Amino acid sequence: MKRFIIMMVGKTHSGKTSFAKELENSLEQAVMIDQDTHAFFLQNHYPKLIPKTGSNDLKHAITQTIVDYTVNETDAHLILSNANLERSSRTRLLNYYQEREFTSIIVYFDLPETLLRERIARGNRDAVILRTVSSFEQVLDRQMRLGKAEEPSADEADHLLVIRDVNDLGYIMVKILNTVQN
Repeated sequence: MKRFIIMMVGKTHSGKTSFAKELENSLEQAVMIDQDTHAFFLQNHYPKLIPKTGSNDLKHAITQTIVDYTVNETDAHLILSNANLERSSRTRLLNYYQEREFTSIIVYFDLPETLLRERIARGNRDAVILRTVSSFEQVLDRQMRLGKAEEPSADEADHLLVIRDVNDLGYIMVKILNTVQN
């Protein structure tokens, strides 16, 4: 069976997790990996183990264990729902899967900053998982500074799909389902 790695790329509040959940529900053999879930788990059950500064190595280890199990012990496709904004990190992740003969799809959420700021203002996401900043506004500010230099390009994956408008969501979902199921 041909296996896929489907990587969501985009700024905070762009809809990556919602889209990934819907995709996971639409694909019979797919597992969504979301580090925010692991961060909430640690915050709720092991808050004393969360470092005050530096990398959250425990969160990354939990994520990697789940990924390794999924890759090595199942036939499932993987859906990664993280920001994945830095090209070097995306490349490292995609190389891991391509070495294991996964076909890669990047779904890039390139929505207007004004929409993201509106969503943050209206939203009620718990900021407890944020460690280096105190709000999602600050997360978006930092992500905006990364700018266009880190946008995904067609040479990074087997397929690159771009969502520039919320009206693109349905079309992109169908395109992914057709690609994976055929």
